[in-house]
Amino acid sequence: MASQIIFIILCLTGVALFSFNVRKVIRNIKLGKSENRSDQPAKRWLTMFKVAFGQTKMAARPIPFLLHLVVYLGFVIINIEVLEIMIDGIFGTHRVFAGLGGVYNFLIASFEILAFGVLLGCVVFLIRRNILKLKRFSGVEMKAWPKSDANYILIIEVLLMSAFLLMNAADAKLQTLGESHYINAGSFPISTWLQGLLPSGTNSLISIERTTWWFHIVGIFAFLNYLPYSKHFHILFAFPNTYFSNLEPKGEFTNMASVTNEVKAMLDPSFVPAETAPGKFGAKDVNDLTWLNLMNAYTCTECGRCTSVCPANITGKLLSPRKIMMDTRDRMEEVGKNIDKHGIDHQDGKALLDDYITREEIWACTSCNACTEACPINIDPLAIIVELRRFAVMEESNAPASINAMLGNVENNGAPWKYSPADRLNWAEGN
Repeated sequence: MASQIIFIILCLTGVALFSFNVRKVIRNIKLGKSENRSDQPAKRWLTMFKVAFGQTKMAARPIPFLLHLVVYLGFVIINIEVLEIMIDGIFGTHRVFAGLGGVYNFLIASFEILAFGVLLGCVVFLIRRNILKLKRFSGVEMKAWPKSDANYILIIEVLLMSAFLLMNAADAKLQTLGESHYINAGSFPISTWLQGLLPSGTNSLISIERTTWWFHIVGIFAFLNYLPYSKHFHILFAFPNTYFSNLEPKGEFTNMASVTNEVKAMLDPSFVPAETAPGKFGAKDVNDLTWLNLMNAYTCTECGRCTSVCPANITGKLLSPRKIMMDTRDRMEEVGKNIDKHGIDHQDGKALLDDYITREEIWACTSCNACTEACPINIDPLAIIVELRRFAVMEESNAPASINAMLGNVENNGAPWKYSPADRLNWAEGN
């Protein structure tokens, strides 16, 4: 009974703490401006199933795609077994679903094969990051915590899968010894190979089985509460992020309502905008971005696919689309902490632009959308860059000389070039 009470307290504490942290994340996302993404629901559901569940965009890199698919499917499916652990922990039973017979044997065998696949996949990922040191896992933004975070996640998954297999090995051996509480149930194609490493004494086996059982479930709750502080939060946010992702053609820019209203008023003096107060042009801080931009930042996996295909980054410029998303998330977290300490109206004198993201970064972007195309979960770094640019140009009149020259030419000549409109067809003379 004591272990059941401890287990129930553990469950309630773990779920309550996770809910508390998730509410903070949702509060931070709601700092952004509203944006309607409720259109085309059928297409949105299809996009989510293809991109988030099917991981179709990861297939461009076959080796990491296959490894990630094994880890993804294995970790998700194996956690179905957590339901049985929860029931056993609360009611003091053991393998409560054993009555399913052959189906149960098939499930346990499948879980073991998948657990072994997850373990191998995580080991390969650790080797790729720390021994082979693939270039896209490095960068100015991938220092200290971001670099450690990825390793912590992989090590935790290795430990959880190892505990699961060792637990089954001890359980299976206790079954063969006829220990009364350990009924004959399950099929153990992987953990069978571990039984020879275990002691023969019943008490020692029970101790190993119970220790690994508790380690496995405590580890799962610890991992659950680690998610809000980790890039691994994408395992939850990838689904709404892909559902609400942009369905319009890549590269199609949005029109600002504030500008549209001004143009309509110029063309029709009787036009009355829905909002009488003039809106801000672009974004300087996270609260000027939309909630979708902010959810993108929390969803970022820090995989580096965006940065690895960015032409500006490849040619040595300062821009890294991954850093744009990480900086946005860091600034959002800072604003959230200020709200917790000082209230909603607190101003810390900082902003996303300049304090986190530099002017050099936003103007290095070519707006080619390679980063958005490469992202496996439809994150859009370009949308944030464009809003920061809009603020710099339309609110501050602060743009590089080359941009100002281009804007002046468009205003005076109707084209980005310095030539008069009357001279546009000179190139055709004599042809």
